[in-house]
Amino acid sequence: MSEYKEYIGKEVEVVMDRPLGSKHPKHGFEYEVNYGYIPGVIAPDGEELDAYVLGVDKPLDKFTGEVIAIVHRLDDDDDKLVVVPKGTRLTDEEILNQTNFQEQFFKPTIVR
Repeated sequence: MSEYKEYIGKEVEVVMDRPLGSKHPKHGFEYEVNYGYIPGVIAPDGEELDAYVLGVDKPLDKFTGEVIAIVHRLDDDDDKLVVVPKGTRLTDEEILNQTNFQEQFFKPTIVR
């Protein structure tokens, strides 16, 4: 399913390379949530492991929060952690709705 299940329930720091409101450098869509990576954790695509930060409505540089799920792409090997302020709970549907601006181009499923 996802090799990153061990992160669920853990606290991580996310460094934003695409803060809320920024544009994708190649495809031009706008990031509707803060999006970044976990420093030092290399994903199968050779880049650092990506993460969506949900539940924060302002652009961020860094964020420390709890991993509540993984967006696992059935048609791609680029899983994304879902990181939220500690204590925040979201349904699978809420996660998919909030990440749809980017995940609409893939076949995502939520791993808990």
